[in-house]
Amino acid sequence: MLRRIDRIQLAVPEAETAAKGWIGLLGAEPAGEDRIAGLGARRRRLRIGTGFVELLVPDGAGPVADAVARRGAHLYAAGASAPDLAGLATHLKVRGVSPLSEAGQLHLSERDTGIEGLRMVVSADETLPPVGEIDFLYEATLLSSDTAGITRQLNALFALDERNYTEIVSDLFGYRGTLTLFDKDELHRLEVIEPTTPGTTMDRYFRKFGQSLYMAFAETSRINLIAERAAAAGAGFTVDRPDNRPAHLPSDQLWLHPKALGGMMLGLSRPSMAWTWSGHPERVEAVA
Repeated sequence: MLRRIDRIQLAVPEAETAAKGWIGLLGAEPAGEDRIAGLGARRRRLRIGTGFVELLVPDGAGPVADAVARRGAHLYAAGASAPDLAGLATHLKVRGVSPLSEAGQLHLSERDTGIEGLRMVVSADETLPPVGEIDFLYEATLLSSDTAGITRQLNALFALDERNYTEIVSDLFGYRGTLTLFDKDELHRLEVIEPTTPGTTMDRYFRKFGQSLYMAFAETSRINLIAERAAAAGAGFTVDRPDNRPAHLPSDQLWLHPKALGGMMLGLSRPSMAWTWSGHPERVEAVA
């Protein structure tokens, strides 16, 4: 019942600082402001890729104010689109879940998902032209020590098909888990992973915040340009590229550090590269 990762929501003390990184580094464009009363928050929307970044600023008491007070600026909710939003609402209601319905979206709290650390915002699927320097968002990551249990809950909650899933293990970054691909031929998914190597950035994050949203990932055809902008701005980033690859050719991956984007880490991969670890390495296009 989910089609793609189409947006992410950040909870931030104020929107201006968070927006600067998305606009300056990634070419995001302002797409309006409003208020989500049920979250007690003002919302500033930015178009990026084929979707959105939504910055939520506390505007009185409510879950966003509580989240910012507890953790400061951070990734608040993973956003997905549904081809039949009304049908999804009915499916959830049958399961006893009645999330906040406001601004044309379903806002699922941790109580609604039944999964500690996981909030979701689900919108009607729409086709939008890409904006800025990323092509599209495709992943949001939940850290958990119970991958099997979480994926079972996600299957039931959103009627996902586990036959599309692929297992992921990274000795380099020290984690293992599951990619819950919404469609076997598309990259869009929630990643549910467990740190396996003590002392890594991911492990330290997990020990500090417990089961929680960690980061998001996007595909980009302009990975080198983004790295150049980050370097010029003094923004923190990490690059993954073969040592012998000529400078004019794209890196494989890049991570923009949380301070660069208002409190959350964003991973970027060159076109097709994510299929390396998503079940179809034969789909990865050679760099030439």
